[in-house]
Amino acid sequence: MSGEGVIDVHDSDWEKAIERESKPVVVMFHSPTCPSCREVEPYFDEFAKEFEGRVAFAKLNVINNHYTVGRYGVMSTPTFKFFCKGRPVQEMVGAAYPPLLKRTIEETLEHGSECVEKSTRIDYSMTGYA
Repeated sequence: MSGEGVIDVHDSDWEKAIERESKPVVVMFHSPTCPSCREVEPYFDEFAKEFEGRVAFAKLNVINNHYTVGRYGVMSTPTFKFFCKGRPVQEMVGAAYPPLLKRTIEETLEHGSECVEKSTRIDYSMTGYA
């Protein structure tokens, strides 16, 4: 993920943008019709600037990206998934209070790699991404 702010990701670029990113990543699964998503979005954008260079931030529209939504079991919006070395290590579902979201980002940054060591590596030959 190159850089500034929040990027929009899609099914087609998910692997490159999220799973192969070396930094921790926070993804906001959102919908254009979700009032809670619109409410938390300015804070999400603010956190992207605050943690720039240490954590990557992305948004995925659940309406247009059914494969990734199904693959990660996203059932409502907003859903925030936290990735470390491409693996999901934490999630928050539903309207998130900005201080709680920020604290979870900080904890993922601090402890995410420990979670990865205890999780299963992604086998791309099984996902069809090979």
